[in-house]
Amino acid sequence: MAVDPQIQYVLDLVSKAAYPDYWELDPVSARRQFEQTAPILDARPVTLYQVDNFTIAGPAGPLPLRCYTPRPSPQPLPVLLWYHGGGFVIGGLNSYDAICRWLSKQADCIVLSVDYRLAPEHPFPAAVEDSFAALNWAAEHAADIGGDPTRLAVAGDSAGGNLAAVSSLLARDAGSPKLALQLLVYPCTASTPDSDSQQRFAEGYLLSRQSILWFYEQYLRDPADRLDFRYAPLLAENLSDLPPALLILAGHDPLHDEGLAYGERLRAAGNQVEIIDYPGMVHAFYSMSNAVDAAKDALQRSAEALRQAFAQP
Repeated sequence: MAVDPQIQYVLDLVSKAAYPDYWELDPVSARRQFEQTAPILDARPVTLYQVDNFTIAGPAGPLPLRCYTPRPSPQPLPVLLWYHGGGFVIGGLNSYDAICRWLSKQADCIVLSVDYRLAPEHPFPAAVEDSFAALNWAAEHAADIGGDPTRLAVAGDSAGGNLAAVSSLLARDAGSPKLALQLLVYPCTASTPDSDSQQRFAEGYLLSRQSILWFYEQYLRDPADRLDFRYAPLLAENLSDLPPALLILAGHDPLHDEGLAYGERLRAAGNQVEIIDYPGMVHAFYSMSNAVDAAKDALQRSAEALRQAFAQP
């Protein structure tokens, strides 16, 4: 299937803007460019009852969180941990503010957005450690933010999808917390970028293969890290007894095949899995709901899946 016309329009705009690719920049400049460009096509911000910034004690110091509360409620609300994308190098609370607001409102849940440490200043496994620490904090302190510790979920896109998947594995191995859903939006899951989709969509589809390699060079300490399931959850020997999963994939995404492979392995291991594949989409389309109809659909289906998962006994 060809690229969706709405996406092609976006690709044409990006081409005309002539932004440098991330691999051509240093990490600080890459972060600045991402913060400037990421919100352009994102969901229109919605007004919530309350949005608070605070820090918790993280594995290596204060860990910033942003808490989105959709409405006042006499009863505890479910809690969703959101891990942002950005190749473990770029992105943060502000660049995903609109998505977190939208999911909080439409899924009727508290969203905790996690400002995990970024590479190369903080290489693997710093992001993993921060992500799991935030999840454990939510399980232990949900009542402090009006949340229900028995109704927790994790979500993220791209690198954030990786962190959501890995946090689900770590929670299973630790015996807690129990998760209602893992929402994985075009997650990176493989140890090496050598899939068919990595080759077919290496250039011209927003996320280039060369930038993927650059992100991983910033994130990993040495080649041995590639064999760690906390970097590549597709390598995990045991994928059984994991929370239900919703995977949202883009057909013209270098990460498509590894996301699909992870979903299929989760299903083969006996987990409840739904895979929604948008064939005409590219990487990052989830953040384009102000211009792309499929992005609106993906967000809506995410919210519906979260509502259903949180309603389970």
